[in-house]
Amino acid sequence: MTAKQFALTLGLGLGAILLTVGQVRGQDLRGPDNGSGRCAERGQILRLLGEKYGETRRFIALTAARQVVELFASAETGSWTLLITFPSGETCLIGAGDMIELGPDLAVPGEPA
Repeated sequence: MTAKQFALTLGLGLGAILLTVGQVRGQDLRGPDNGSGRCAERGQILRLLGEKYGETRRFIALTAARQVVELFASAETGSWTLLITFPSGETCLIGAGDMIELGPDLAVPGEPA
């Protein structure tokens, strides 16, 4: 897969996720088992991702609606977390999982980034 194909695939995937965020934001975001919310103060979430999962930010994007989308991941554990921060400052979990494969810089030498 070329860098351009990867970028397009990633962009389409994020677009699909963001289309559902409006619906998710209006729903009760408590998990089925523990009842904990999936939105919290940004600093609290970042501390948890760093301390418990060893994740660092690997991707950041700004939507047209001024929402910040970030992917945090750990190369050591393979865990990942996708977050969205709204203009209000509220940060919410979009998704999380494991077995992420982090690659090298996607820029192709000689091509504009």
